[in-house]
Amino acid sequence: MTAYATGDFRALTFHDATPRFADGTDTPRAYLERCLETIDAREPVVRAWVVINQAGAREAADASTVRWKAGQPLSAIDGMPVGIKDLLETRDMPTQMGSEAYRGNFPKRDNAAVWALRQAGAVVLGKTVTTEMGGAQPGPTTNPFDQGRTPGGSSSGSAAAIGACMVPAAIGSQVGGSIIRPASYCGNFALKPTQGGINRGERQATSMSTHGPHAGSIEDMWLVAIEIARRAGGDPGRLGLFGPATPPPARRPMTLAVMEAEGWRLLDDASGAVFEAVVDGLRAQGVTVLRRADHPLLESFERALAGVQALTGVITGWENHWGIRNAVATNPDGVSARTKAVLAGAEKLTPEDYRAAILQREELRRRHEAIGPLVDAVIAPASPGPAPLWAGDVAGQPQVKRPTGDAVYNTPSSALGAPVVTVPMTAVGGMPMGIQVMGQPHTDAAVTAIARWMVETVPFVSV
Repeated sequence: MTAYATGDFRALTFHDATPRFADGTDTPRAYLERCLETIDAREPVVRAWVVINQAGAREAADASTVRWKAGQPLSAIDGMPVGIKDLLETRDMPTQMGSEAYRGNFPKRDNAAVWALRQAGAVVLGKTVTTEMGGAQPGPTTNPFDQGRTPGGSSSGSAAAIGACMVPAAIGSQVGGSIIRPASYCGNFALKPTQGGINRGERQATSMSTHGPHAGSIEDMWLVAIEIARRAGGDPGRLGLFGPATPPPARRPMTLAVMEAEGWRLLDDASGAVFEAVVDGLRAQGVTVLRRADHPLLESFERALAGVQALTGVITGWENHWGIRNAVATNPDGVSARTKAVLAGAEKLTPEDYRAAILQREELRRRHEAIGPLVDAVIAPASPGPAPLWAGDVAGQPQVKRPTGDAVYNTPSSALGAPVVTVPMTAVGGMPMGIQVMGQPHTDAAVTAIARWMVETVPFVSV
């Protein structure tokens, strides 16, 4: 496993390779081959991939090499090897959603984001592991920095592939905490866009689901997101992600607010210490950092966050239960006991329960909007600590409630539909722990600029 504690870890990047493609000292095909070598070396332990299309990837990389040689790349990510979470359809690989109920499922069509990546010249290398149907049941993936720990979920393989330096970018998705939490655990940069910012294609069932990139650098993160959005736009009825074609330059914020939320009480001493060290680093750079007691609007927002994790559970449970029910009905032995238990809980909900949850979510969004004029963004831990140990369920004992970690620090942004960038700027006990920057809807570029400034300016903290 790769050491992380000192902050010297460097993930694989792509944006800084393209000048070499242009001058002929490197090629997309050679870059791809280096990725495949890393996958060969690390995949037996990390297990980030469901399937890899080497032949198709090599063909795409060769075509990209020709374009770069001719000085006609399709985009800034032309030739970039990318992993696709195995919830999104791909025309040349199965989409089995981490579930035995979908084994062999092969629609032979591309998700909107996958189509856009191909149009931009990216090399769609393979499908990355997801938890079962994007839910709570873990897949086989291990944390790239400690195989005894979870990589997080549900975008387990996407996050681990970045942490293991297998590819420079991978697509994840989030309903509760499935982009930001695994990014925190695996040392990724990641963007969970404004709700509807990236077209989800066929995956429109849930009102809080978003697609977003994991990456080894904030530059690659932004480039992948914006190149998709420039081609596929956002979800139906949504404005979509917008911003500059190049990565937003770093921007120092004037005022930030700490979001304690429900996760504050779950932080252990070490995790709390690294976060406070980041706050101290921000203040040392002249940034005003406010707490809930510093302004009544912040206190009102914090109070509205009480119960947000349960709130997102009700909304997601109601919206997802038809799909899970159909999977159980068609292949009952192909669905895990953990997912069946989630279904059983969702089946108890009523339309009135769902309606009440939606109204509560609207009130939370109003409280968040109210703090917009007060602060440039909100900061918080991206997870309540580093990745927890996970060795599997023990026969005869109750199942672990959250085997891929606790999403308590991710459900606020999901409920708010707000953009979040996580940055790998702290470590606890030698393991990554991300810091998240959350903005108002449609401030994705501004949040990215603040996050970039933070990671470039505030010292890495390790305890």
